Amino acid sequence: MEVVKEMTEKEMQTVRKATLYDLRLIFTSGEKTEYTTEEIVELLDKIALAKEQE
Repeated sequence: MEVVKEMTEKEMQTVRKATLYDLRLIFTSGEKTEYTTEEIVELLDKIALAKEQE
């Protein structure tokens, strides 16, 4: 039996902030200072896939 729990607004805000922080770490830890739209989309896809596996 699967239990489904809806997230509260506060929990959703926490997840959004964590995702933005993940992006910040990715952008600041690399040697690149400029990214193309395609590179940013690729990074977003990688984060989304990693979150699905958690």
